[in-house]
Order: sequence, then C-alpha cells, then structure tokens
Amino acid sequence: MVLEPLGLDDDTSAVYHALLRAPEATPEEIAALVKLPLREVHDRMDELRKLDLLVPTWSNPDVEHAVHPRVGLTGLAERRRSELNKLLGEVAAAQAYVETMAEQYNELLTARTSGDVEILKGRANASRRIEELGAQTKESFWGLIPAHVDDIVAPAEESPDLPLLERGIKMRTVYLQSMTVSKQGLEFAAYMYKQGNEVRATPTLPMRLLIIDQKIAIMPLNPQQESAGAVIHRSPAVVALALALFDAYWSRAIELFSPEDRPDTSPLTPHEAEVLRLLAGGAKDEQVARLLGISLRTARRITANLSDRLDATSRFELGVAAAKRGWV
Repeated sequence: MVLEPLGLDDDTSAVYHALLRAPEATPEEIAALVKLPLREVHDRMDELRKLDLLVPTWSNPDVEHAVHPRVGLTGLAERRRSELNKLLGEVAAAQAYVETMAEQYNELLTARTSGDVEILKGRANASRRIEELGAQTKESFWGLIPAHVDDIVAPAEESPDLPLLERGIKMRTVYLQSMTVSKQGLEFAAYMYKQGNEVRATPTLPMRLLIIDQKIAIMPLNPQQESAGAVIHRSPAVVALALALFDAYWSRAIELFSPEDRPDTSPLTPHEAEVLRLLAGGAKDEQVARLLGISLRTARRITANLSDRLDATSRFELGVAAAKRGWV
C-alpha cells in the first residue's frame, strides 16, 4: 500500500519485487513466488510496462528486465508530482473563477425573464415557497448553507430535509466549518449524515444556495440580508452557473464523516456473507469461486460490490470495515 500513490497496488508491487529479486524468472515462476494466478501476473506485468518499470534490455529487445527502483520509482514519483502540481494549478484557477462568479451575482439578479425568475420578498414567503418546491423535488437537493450554530433553532429531528431523505432524494450539503466545531453543530451534521445526507464543511461560503433537481437555483434576494427574501432562477444559464459554483465549493470542502459513521441496514445475501468469510480467511477470488460453485466473474463482482458498499479500496480495508459492522 506504500506505493499505491505511485500507481502500484499490493499485487503489482509484489510482482515488481519478485522481478527485481529473480530477473531470470519466467512468469510461471513469478506466479509461484508471489502466490498469484498466472493470468494475474501477466496483468500486473502489463501495468509495470505502462509505468515504465518493466522495459526491454538494451542488448536484447526480446528480453525484459525490471528497472532499478532508484531510477524507475524516482522517475514515477516525479511524474506524479508534476501531475499534482498541474492539478493544484487547475484548482487555483477554479478558485479564481469562483470569485469572479460571486462578483457577477448581482448582475444575475437583474436578468428578469418572465417565467425564469421568481422573486420572494421576506423570509416567511421564501421559506414557504422553498418547502413547496422541496416537496416537488424528484431527484436531488443540493445546498451551500453558510449558517452558524446559533442559526440552528429546531432540533435535527424536525429538519425539513428529513422528508426528502425518506423519499430517497439525493442530498448534498456544504456547511461552514465554524458551525461544525461546536458540539451542537457537529451533532446536527452527524444526524443528517446518518439519515443519508452527504455533508461536507469549508471555511467560507459566498452565500446560501439551493439547487433542486439541477433545474432550479434558489439564492438570497440580498446576500447580506437573508431576511430580505429569495430569488428562484429557472434559466438554464443561471442554473448552470449555480451548479458550477456549488461543484467548486463541494470539491474543496472536507468530508466530516466516514461511511462507518452511517449505519448500513441492508442485509447481506448468503453469497455475500460467505464471500466475506472466505476473503477474511485469505482466500483469493479463484478459491472463492471454486468453493461456492460460482463463476470467477460472479465472485469478483460480489467482492467489488462489497468494496463499494464499505468504501474499501483494498482487501485489507474491506476486511476491517466488515469487521467493524460485525459481518465477519
């Protein structure tokens, strides 16, 4: 797992080490050394070729050798670092774009096309209309919520978001970090997360923003005075801008909780339970398939589905997460 940031998973790393230790070994011999099926070894060798860690020798192009770690891994680390620097540059550019969009917000409020803009004066009128639109939501309800802990009046159990979650609406909410540093605020966010709301936190937010079904954007009439009311936009251009603003803050925000914090009430199927038991005992996919009398593809699909459910990226993480739930 140490080399995963460089693109080498545990099995690929094991094959690489074996090739370094036994440069003359055949794939069959490597398979025996690392205790992997021959097909898996060939797949891992293909990955090493893509990473320039397994290359033809100068004297004989038909013969390959594993590149010295100081050369191969150092070069790979430099490429990864270059990719990260490029990504950081893109994030900085996106942040600058976000600031530009925030400055253009007042101009958006003046684009009043009949049917595309609905102005709601006063907090009470805005709240009633938003609840009505929430009841009509079909797929998703996203929000930037720059509220402080003092702004939370009603307990989490009375949140208007709960009926949406009960209907299976996909919810994403970004809170201020200042709200979640308090016990009351963190408990509120944790409760919403356990009900199915994806929640994150960020140091700053430009304004309150709600996006319904990626078709309706709701913004404050005056970002500096939320009691003034709200503006509902249906214009595709304005909604697209609102989505870009939300995505920018969502991607930068920090996840407050892990999947282990959310109860999984879905029962395991008999096959899933048995697959987990065998994996916990160290069985490979081929052994699982043979012992359960299922195809290798089915065994791998069940393992992949379990990994997705538990947000595990390796067999080890899958075993740990399953143990925490008492599944093994």
